[in-house]
Amino acid sequence: MMTIYHNPRCKKSRAGLQALETYTKSFEIKEYLTKNPFTVESLTTILIKLKKKPEEIIRKQEDYFKSQLKGKSFSHEEWIKIMIENPNLIQRPIVVKDHSAVIGDPIENIEKLF
Repeated sequence: MMTIYHNPRCKKSRAGLQALETYTKSFEIKEYLTKNPFTVESLTTILIKLKKKPEEIIRKQEDYFKSQLKGKSFSHEEWIKIMIENPNLIQRPIVVKDHSAVIGDPIENIEKLF
């Protein structure tokens, strides 16, 4: 089963959802900003599947990042906590399939899961 971590208000996330629908109709949508927030365990698992460090999937153009985080160093655990408390900082959409995951921006990344 595939899962897309989706923000319906985000143009890139909506494009990723549309792209995923061209490959399969069998997937779960998790709206991580509202209905399905990340936990330490779920975000850690996704990072392992992405093969990324937390700071590698941060949206650095967000105002909160620029004003509060830019130029500072945080541990892996601190980044996870920051991301859970500020999920809008996480790049989107994230598409997970079995033991792999991609960030669906650009949407062509989604094809790598098929």
